[in-house]
Amino acid sequence: MASIYSEDHRGLQREFGTTRLAEMLDRDWVHDRLADEEKAFIGSRDMFFLSTVDPDGNPTVSYKGGPSGFVRVLDDRTLVFPGYDGNGMFYSVGNIVGQMRVGMLFIDFENPHRLRLQGTAELLRDDPLLADYTEAKYLVRVTVTKVWVNCPRYIHRYRKIGQSKYVPQAACETPLASWKRLDMVQDVLPEHEKRQAEQEGLLTLPEYERKVAGGDA
Repeated sequence: MASIYSEDHRGLQREFGTTRLAEMLDRDWVHDRLADEEKAFIGSRDMFFLSTVDPDGNPTVSYKGGPSGFVRVLDDRTLVFPGYDGNGMFYSVGNIVGQMRVGMLFIDFENPHRLRLQGTAELLRDDPLLADYTEAKYLVRVTVTKVWVNCPRYIHRYRKIGQSKYVPQAACETPLASWKRLDMVQDVLPEHEKRQAEQEGLLTLPEYERKVAGGDA
């Protein structure tokens, strides 16, 4: 397996005296297949951070959340996650379609632990697994190229209070994102979302800002 380091990394390692440590981690810690405990950890998460790059190499990072286990590990080299309704930009997914390179960071904030993963990804518009995810628009399948556990010492401890009401559930209709109920965006929404916004009630900008300030966005 190729090293994760470039000459820029190695130059800094020499400068700060960490060459032997970095080589040990690269050789003995970074691997290309998910171990059983790593599969279980990913499968227990209800959020992760996704990094992608655009055609010019500019990186972006987005938060992805869902029910516990929404990232499904298919085998020791493959996992999938769903794409739910968003803001219509398809920014991360467009980067995946174009560049196919992703980074994923899984964190446990209650019992500090984190796992980093790099891989290649593809967008799946029609896959049998799509039926397992309520309201998912598509799936992203990731082929693991490198994975490793990172030191958790700087992870602040947080406790989950509750799940977002916007996470789709089969038993009930998912409410529309509050910003899609803004009167100022109705002209640019798809027709079905305009209808849902009218049913749930339109909001003025000051009303929306009060909801955001109260943590109900």
